Amino acid sequence: MEAYLDNSATTRCTEAVREVVVRTMMEDYGNPSSKHMKGVEAERYLREARETIAKTLKVHEKEIYFTSGATESNNWALIGAAMANQRAGKHLITTAVEHAAVLLPLHYLEEQGFRVTYLPVDERGHISLKDLEEALDDDTILVSMMYVNNEVGAIEPVAEAAKLIKKRNPKILFHVDGVQAYGKLPVYPKKLEIDMLSVSAHKIHGPKGIGFLYINDKVKIHPLLLGGGQQKGMRSGTDNVPGAAGMAQAAKEAYEHLEEHTAHLLKLKATMMEGLAKLPSVVIHSEEGSKSAPHIVSAAFPGVRSEVLLHALEERGIYVSAGSACSSNKKLPVSAVLKELHLRQELLESTLRFSFSAYTTEEEITYCLATLNELLPVLRRYARH
Repeated sequence: MEAYLDNSATTRCTEAVREVVVRTMMEDYGNPSSKHMKGVEAERYLREARETIAKTLKVHEKEIYFTSGATESNNWALIGAAMANQRAGKHLITTAVEHAAVLLPLHYLEEQGFRVTYLPVDERGHISLKDLEEALDDDTILVSMMYVNNEVGAIEPVAEAAKLIKKRNPKILFHVDGVQAYGKLPVYPKKLEIDMLSVSAHKIHGPKGIGFLYINDKVKIHPLLLGGGQQKGMRSGTDNVPGAAGMAQAAKEAYEHLEEHTAHLLKLKATMMEGLAKLPSVVIHSEEGSKSAPHIVSAAFPGVRSEVLLHALEERGIYVSAGSACSSNKKLPVSAVLKELHLRQELLESTLRFSFSAYTTEEEITYCLATLNELLPVLRRYARH
């Protein structure tokens, strides 16, 4: 049996997504910038994709910009907005548990003379609103915060944070990395007062290499890519029609079945957490309830290094993660996010992440738990010798 429990790293495309991607690569393959009918057909796919995605967010179509994925979206939001608004101030705020695609652009901006405040988190991965309020000052121009932490599943208090930010100064921009939230939670930028939102398609059963950045039409931002003037000159480069069409199809499927999928994910999570709690000496980092995402469970297995357990599970056809897939390498370095939770070293070195999708089955969870129950005593005994 095979159990793919690494859906926060990437997901398998659905059949409908595959069909539209193939169709736009093999039949309706025109360049949307071309003036002939092939180009017109391609442009129609882009327009419909933008309309579909905008509808899921309850925003205007003109506020959706296609990118190569969330890394580009994050870079553009942070660097483009910081550079465009630096006359108003040079102070930026983020959290200490952001993805590298947010932290590294901010490090770059520090080198350009900006000042960045990194908010700490509690043992579950949540920021303190008091810390945020105290960090805001007259020089602050942008706050960036992930909606859902990709490693432990913590849902940050985005709505409450937005209220604090806009109360302090309505002109402060609020960027949210929505990679692990979009498609799993209702996300309405206008209601939440989010100015910019980054999303990646391959986290929601869409194709890799495509994402989008929602930009409120009132936001002042510089382009990151210059060239042929596509997307109103804001994001040049030949439009990725198959990617955009596939992403829109995935988004449509996710939000048409959101309640059903969420209920399924919560059931899987409960089963996983109950099963892990019954295993000896397992420490669960994720929590149940509204402060944690329905699709992520992070847990430590003291006495077994995460790399050893990961590969032992892999040999049984079970695929999990030992941190963010984007920052992992063959040696599986200790997660910077877990360090921020102030876990003891033994837990840092033995943590795995299990992440589910709407297509994960109860049988996969049961198989994983049974395999862990079988492997852990053997691996712990081996580790002591």
